[in-house]
Amino acid sequence: MPKHPAKNHAAPKGPKPKHTSAPARCPGTKGRPGREAFLPVSRADMEARAWDQCDFVYVCGDAYVDHPSFGMAIISRVLEHAGYRVGIICQPDWTDPASIAALGEPRLGFLISAGNMDSMVNHYTVNKKPRHEDAYTPGGRAGARPNRAVTVYGNLIRRTFKDKPIIIGGIEASLRRLAHYDYWQDKLKRSVLLDSGADILLYGMGEHSIVEVADALDGGLPVDQITFVNGSVYRTSGAGALDNVFDYELLPSWDELEADRLAYARSFNIQQQNMDPITGGRLVEPYPNGVYVVQNPPSAPLTTDEMDEVAELPYARHWHPDYDADGGIPAFDEIRFSISSNRGCFGECSFCALAFHQGRMVQVRSRESIMREAEVLTHDPEFKGYINDVGGPTANFFKPACKKQLTHGVCKNRRCLWPNVCRNMDTNEDAYAELLRDLRQIPGVKKVFVRSGIRFDYTMADASDKFLVELLQHHVSGQLRLAPEHVSDAVLSVMGKPRREVYDAFVERFERLSAEYGLKQYVVPYLISSHPGSTMKEAVELAEAVRDMGYMPEQVQDFYPTPSTMSTCMFYTGVDPRTMEPVYIPRDPHEKAMQRALIQYRKPENYKLVKEALRKAGREDLIGYGAKCLIRPVPPKPGAGGGKKPTGSGKPSKGKPRNSSRGTTPKAGQRGATPLCGKPAVKGKPFGAPKFGGAPNKAANAHARNRAAQGRQGANRH
Repeated sequence: MPKHPAKNHAAPKGPKPKHTSAPARCPGTKGRPGREAFLPVSRADMEARAWDQCDFVYVCGDAYVDHPSFGMAIISRVLEHAGYRVGIICQPDWTDPASIAALGEPRLGFLISAGNMDSMVNHYTVNKKPRHEDAYTPGGRAGARPNRAVTVYGNLIRRTFKDKPIIIGGIEASLRRLAHYDYWQDKLKRSVLLDSGADILLYGMGEHSIVEVADALDGGLPVDQITFVNGSVYRTSGAGALDNVFDYELLPSWDELEADRLAYARSFNIQQQNMDPITGGRLVEPYPNGVYVVQNPPSAPLTTDEMDEVAELPYARHWHPDYDADGGIPAFDEIRFSISSNRGCFGECSFCALAFHQGRMVQVRSRESIMREAEVLTHDPEFKGYINDVGGPTANFFKPACKKQLTHGVCKNRRCLWPNVCRNMDTNEDAYAELLRDLRQIPGVKKVFVRSGIRFDYTMADASDKFLVELLQHHVSGQLRLAPEHVSDAVLSVMGKPRREVYDAFVERFERLSAEYGLKQYVVPYLISSHPGSTMKEAVELAEAVRDMGYMPEQVQDFYPTPSTMSTCMFYTGVDPRTMEPVYIPRDPHEKAMQRALIQYRKPENYKLVKEALRKAGREDLIGYGAKCLIRPVPPKPGAGGGKKPTGSGKPSKGKPRNSSRGTTPKAGQRGATPLCGKPAVKGKPFGAPKFGGAPNKAANAHARNRAAQGRQGANRH
């Protein structure tokens, strides 16, 4: 990031933070950093630094973890590096105005983020039932943040500090920057910029835009005149409100959106076509009474040098000492010894918000920077030799999709991997394979896992087996989790996922190569039920695939309509916004329950739902005593088991990390679950839980939740 001279404050600042390639361990207990390693969270901390006032006060719904996998840490350290004083208020009491005044009035403004996760996803299951744990809160307790945290915090600050600039950002703000469907209220909602009372919304990752806004405020520019920052959204109103807004595309108005759901589909399609920093344009959304919300084009992606610099700022790399008494922050445990190597994703899964938040252009760190971070990890007193992950949204996306993107931007009406891998794509994965190999050679590193997932169609397009051999030989322990999400080509097409034949070909290739190297390893899939496009026919097809896998998934995730995904737009409008063609939407709760029950057809409590579903689909042939039947003609006796009982506890062995398949290393001779290619059933149990559900035990459940913190700044893939 660009460095700035020290600001001219009433009181002199301390020395400006320096870029470091290996943050030193600060004094603390058992090698943990002391309070002085963190940014101020109290008046006493400010006094210790001889600060009379903060430049910015950052209010966040997460607890304070100073690690580059947490958005709050990144933004605050970037500002610190640019010469600004930042104070942190985490999880304030939103019923008490005094809670956000703990550090006094900031000189330049307040920053607000809900945290690494959307607060509504954090609080509620897909069935809208409250969750009982929060992995981003001390001790994992629930209830430390409000629903729609950005809006609540923003209004609280506006009532207390009426004229102070408020800048909102993070995943919750980013995905609600324009009118959006809210699943929890089942209605369309306005831009969160209007509802929160904020002055500026920064969308995307924010490193460039936050420094630009800070410099403008520091230079004396009124906040209502900061309308030029890429990656920002602002409000304008009154006569001639758009006179100084140039080269914009007018979106359907709020009144049009409320009157016609198809208008929202058209609006969303325009938005998703303007997510590229090179080709994206300025968008204007009109509201009643002459109010307009203006979205500037996206910020430029970080260069490799900038990615390195952001990742190597002097993070304390731990939770704040105040949380020690509560046992710390559960979300930190999994990412503590993980390395974020990239951001952005050209996969464009319809149900994923990554492209809308981080963009389609992949940004990567240099090999040297990643190696330096790995070296730092080895000096941590609690490091046991296992690097839990090296990746990002997709681990094996270690460069942009093609060279054309760098100068011309991503294609507006074409997708990189769907329906097939683009012929212009560079699919050589050697650089990532070599990185994994080099990391294994670092003294003190025993094993490097790849947990953030790989895109198997991308690997299949690689003419070489170099990466796959590297992966299966050294970075998989028994089972590899992949995300086909479904087996029906009709549903996969709506999801933007590769055809089933591509997945089956990958499984065959993986198992063949594993056998050649004398390894007994298997692929276990993540699956989603009730996704747009899934009728009862496709749900039964998925159940048959589960039958052929030889095990019953412990947890199943229904499709969760989170803000600003293509699939959520389909769920609300009933059409694919790219084509405006109708899409079947399983909305009825009873039908969703049947689709879910089909995947877990062996559970006795699901018998009636499964039988009803099979009859509704005209598949009574699956009710009987044959080898291919899902259920018997008569219900199981009370207390009967649900099919074969899987072996293994699903808990990690003491002192060892979970492997890339999210569980334990299998015992000698133990086989895993069979993939979707129709091979004979085998004993065993997949490790951990499917991608979109919890696990059958507390440890695994926490592990599943912690992926949200893994290098994505809350990418919201739920």
